[in-house]
Amino acid sequence: MKVGIPKEFKNNENRVGMTPAGVAELTRRGHEVFVQHTAGEGSGFPDDEYIKARASILPTAADVYREADMIVKVKEPIEPEYKLVRKGQLLFTYFHFACERELTDAMLKSGAVCLAYETVQLPNGSLPLLQPMSEVAGRMAALNGAYYLQKTKGGKGKLISGVPGVNPTRVLVLGGGVVGEAAARMAAGMGAEVTITDISLPRLRQLDLETPANVHTLYSSEHNIRQLLPTVDIVVGSVLVPGDKTPHLITREMLRLMEPGTVLVDVAIDQGGCFETSRPTTHSDPVYTEEGILHYCVANIPGAVPNTSTLALTNATLRYAIALADKGWQQACKDDPALAKGLNIVDGKVVFKAVADVFNLPYHPL
Repeated sequence: MKVGIPKEFKNNENRVGMTPAGVAELTRRGHEVFVQHTAGEGSGFPDDEYIKARASILPTAADVYREADMIVKVKEPIEPEYKLVRKGQLLFTYFHFACERELTDAMLKSGAVCLAYETVQLPNGSLPLLQPMSEVAGRMAALNGAYYLQKTKGGKGKLISGVPGVNPTRVLVLGGGVVGEAAARMAAGMGAEVTITDISLPRLRQLDLETPANVHTLYSSEHNIRQLLPTVDIVVGSVLVPGDKTPHLITREMLRLMEPGTVLVDVAIDQGGCFETSRPTTHSDPVYTEEGILHYCVANIPGAVPNTSTLALTNATLRYAIALADKGWQQACKDDPALAKGLNIVDGKVVFKAVADVFNLPYHPL
């Protein structure tokens, strides 16, 4: 198979779809790999490393899309890429269709096969291709929350750890999944007092047993969240409904319960966001203020640490990319039900029910 790895178009997105080591695994199996010039430089992988892995370097994204049967990316295609995608081409990347109607319509029109990292799901319910970036994003959420608490950045002027004689900050983490646990552990490691919420009692019991002593668990309800908001300094939104829009757990009215300068970090912004007042931001313009509350809603948080993120992502995606290249997407998905759950759009039809439901589109079961 001909596999293409274009350079990412998204603002300050320095990750790349595959490391040179991953490319070497594909070329060793007889597949052709086409990498766009400088696609890996932002992650610390120059063209020479891809050439050593026996990839062909092409000058533009259009060249890569034209040559490849399968495109391996990090983020969803954006408007300049729509016209490059062709009928029958396989796109293997993060899509997050449920919060982006324009993208959904463009991919339906293209006739491409869209296999989304974020909905590949194992029998135990885990999301193996979302997990590595969730781990990065959760850790970064705590770091960014601490950074923007500085008065010079618009926050309350608090040090997350406090100092002897001065209390540490209080951090509220909404959602006890991979992102939430990573955020709670990082914030706790920096010395904060952390409360993590979830609606699953078994998950709360597990977190209570496995997290540090300064992490406290709380059942997630509007009442409990309202009770905490006046006392917290950072809120991390990390709720996920696979393939669907995220519910708003904090409304605009609830912002008024918080002290000015409180920092909200919405890791769920790719799926619509946990906060009613959230809107996507970028690494070049990451924050804005609503009702006196600072919002950090960067849609590609792991892009700030692209070397770590690209290595972690390739570790997770490579086995699936090899299966798709070796067998073709139809046979690979027949052989692996977890991979089949990644199919969202095929040949102009929505085959993932949550996406069809969000946009009131016809649903076509596989």
